[in-house]
Amino acid sequence: MAGDPAERRDGARLLVLGAGPAQLGLLAAARRHGLYVIAVDRDASAPGFRYADRRAIVSTEDEPGIERLASAERVDGIIAPGIDWPVAIAARIAERLALPHPISPETAALSTSKLRQRERFAQAGVPQPRYVVGAGAAEAVEAANDLGYPVVVKAPDRQGQRGLTLVAEPRRIASAVEIALDASRSAALLVEEHVAGRELTVNAFSVGGRFRPLTVTDRVTAEPPAFGVALAHVWPSEVEPRQIAAAIDAAGAAAASVGIASGPSYTQVLVGEDGEVRVGELAARLGGGHDAELCRAVLGVDLNGLALAAALGRPVTPQQLAPVARAGGGCVRFIVAPAGELRDVSGLEEAYAVDGVKGIRLYRKPGHAFGPLLRGSDRAGAILATGESREAALGQADRAAALIRFGVDAVASPPLERV
Repeated sequence: MAGDPAERRDGARLLVLGAGPAQLGLLAAARRHGLYVIAVDRDASAPGFRYADRRAIVSTEDEPGIERLASAERVDGIIAPGIDWPVAIAARIAERLALPHPISPETAALSTSKLRQRERFAQAGVPQPRYVVGAGAAEAVEAANDLGYPVVVKAPDRQGQRGLTLVAEPRRIASAVEIALDASRSAALLVEEHVAGRELTVNAFSVGGRFRPLTVTDRVTAEPPAFGVALAHVWPSEVEPRQIAAAIDAAGAAAASVGIASGPSYTQVLVGEDGEVRVGELAARLGGGHDAELCRAVLGVDLNGLALAAALGRPVTPQQLAPVARAGGGCVRFIVAPAGELRDVSGLEEAYAVDGVKGIRLYRKPGHAFGPLLRGSDRAGAILATGESREAALGQADRAAALIRFGVDAVASPPLERV
């Protein structure tokens, strides 16, 4: 995850949408593969900028601005790893500029809308949670009564827990609807049944229309109010083999239903207490939780490198997808800092020295104010570790995390206004 040296330049120019925590692995891989990288992010302090040859302080959702930049820089490819909405922007710009791209704008649009992909899943018979589309509190209450509490209320076009609420009782519906509609880019929201059980992530790469699963990981999540926030991705999954096979089949069917024939895909699959699998959501991109780095660590498959090749129109062979190594277990374990303004970080050398630790990513610089853990963006960093088993990998990651100390200062609350 850290410390990869740059190789000689190969001349290709790549535009990467995003330079935040979710793009760190891809950006580091681009440097390792010798590409000339132009990175786009509205945050001037984004940690991924250190891997870029050129940085552009532009929002990843500013489509006209990104297109002008891509044209001016004469890029050979464009990619949006780890974040949903820019996936569609990248596909549209690639088509208009006649750049290679693994997916069409139509497929990208389907993969970035939870509502539209749910409709496609239904048409294709892909197992998924029951859901109802709504536009206000009254419809949401009716939907929740029909589905049965608890339910999940979400914006259909956001990620990273934005506009997402787990609702356990009717009196919480109104506020959940307000949160979803405030985050939504449209006037719609989704009310879905809550599938209690386990969460898996299927990371795959498609070549020539064939879906090739790579890692199937257990997604360990935080307790509410941080509903849906991953604390760890752990490989291999400990669910039953038949459920893993069913999860892979469901993820492959979901990818096919939205038209993913080439490139990476990231699918969250729910394994209910009844043992049945349902597709939670799918993205036509690399996962944003260092999933590709974990894949490389445990299987020896350079998933970031494959995504780079797809973005540049370079061939990917089945041999590149074949595991060449196999660890007993591995994990990405996220780090959570105490609330306050970051002053310094210590203990990194000791953490790196823990057996099995392959890399450590820190997301924030001194001066950043940490609040309570509510979204994925509130995490402070991540540790990649391997071991003889999944339990050993987690144990080593936990030991490393305990050695990392965040020095924070209390942040003063804003003064109350006089009435």
